[in-house]
Amino acid sequence: MADIVIDENVRHGKPVIKGTRITVDEVLGMLEAGMAYEEIEREYKLKRSQILAVIRYAASFVLGEEVHKIHA
Repeated sequence: MADIVIDENVRHGKPVIKGTRITVDEVLGMLEAGMAYEEIEREYKLKRSQILAVIRYAASFVLGEEVHKIHA
């Protein structure tokens, strides 16, 4: 995930898009709020590949999760 970096001196060590101070959680929040990729690209000067890197980064955590079925 070379497009996402963690640096203790940038945004208190939160994962950010390389070369920016825009955090992964900020971009995910924008997408969750319904912003289109084009809006994010235009307003935050990001590339589509950077937005997709955020999604891949978040998905990497889900891929490692164990799913436990809860019996009601």
